[in-house]
Amino acid sequence: MGLDVGSKTVGVALSDALGWTAQGLETIKINEEKNEFGFEQIGKIIKENEVSKIVVGLPKNMNGTIGPRGEASQNFAAELESQFGLPVILWDERLTTMAAERVLLEADVSRQKRKKVIDKMAAVMILQGYLNSQI
Repeated sequence: MGLDVGSKTVGVALSDALGWTAQGLETIKINEEKNEFGFEQIGKIIKENEVSKIVVGLPKNMNGTIGPRGEASQNFAAELESQFGLPVILWDERLTTMAAERVLLEADVSRQKRKKVIDKMAAVMILQGYLNSQI
């Protein structure tokens, strides 16, 4: 399972059974201020799809340092590991959201539709990057 953790949503992607390709599944709305992080929904997805590993995008600054969003992703990953007892890999996601936006623009997806699928698409790119590194 690949996750793109934002401040308002979490994009979710799953791989095929062989771990070759990533497909977007859904976008979960979250609310950081109310401590609502979508863990209940993530737990359902883990059970339904027999997830054995989670890859969480780690947004680093271009110079490699970790800022507030990166720290939020690290905390999210630690909570996933604690709640579900699965290995969680933090994956450098620099530029994945911009790359996802570019793919959607090239596919001529309207701005409104892009907004709805951008996080799911970024999750696909995070997971696919990780899967490719395992070959």
